Amino acid sequence: MNAGFKWIAGLVLAVAAVAGGAIAYGQSEGGEQGVEAVLSEGSAAVDDAIEFVANEVVQETPAYDPDDPFVIKRILPIEGPIRYGEWHWDDEGVPDGPLVMTVDLQARVISVFRNGYEIGAAAALLGTPEHPTPVGTFPILTKERHNVSEKYGNAPMPWTLRLTWDGVAVHGGSTVELGYASHGCISVPDEFASRLFDIAEVGDVVIITDGVMTGVGGSLATDS
Repeated sequence: MNAGFKWIAGLVLAVAAVAGGAIAYGQSEGGEQGVEAVLSEGSAAVDDAIEFVANEVVQETPAYDPDDPFVIKRILPIEGPIRYGEWHWDDEGVPDGPLVMTVDLQARVISVFRNGYEIGAAAALLGTPEHPTPVGTFPILTKERHNVSEKYGNAPMPWTLRLTWDGVAVHGGSTVELGYASHGCISVPDEFASRLFDIAEVGDVVIITDGVMTGVGGSLATDS
């Protein structure tokens, strides 16, 4: 269903609500005359809404500097929410430039940007209230291909990109599934972790937010 039909469906419900309200109003405020007055007022409001819908409003991409490597220039065309275990990757034809990763705790998604072009996205396992994933900007401290967690019973953490010295990292080796959680890390599907590990470098930045949304024309710039 396209956006126009969504609006029209909403208007149908609005018309029914107006009619129902008019009948109730008429019964308590003077019968037929009250019904006519409310219907007339409601009809005018619906006419205004229909005129608004007829003039399609398209949100334009804000102007941005195409040479700025930290401006978002492309979002991967992913339909619907990313489900647990799902990942996407497309770096074909993307020019070289800074690598920036974003993670949002509300969306539970990690995105990978090269020169402002989103090249990867995946559902992620994040921390719990007892072991939260921290918010902030974190440079990659080390890359460890076959890391294990000494803190949590030698649990495997392959393709580790370490973000803090107390154990927070982006890594594979976990089942990314609803109902699972990490101890504050960002756990992603193994194939996604492998691809990210291959291109990430020490010093590349991971930005972790809590409920922040942006799009094409937004900025990935950070002061860190």
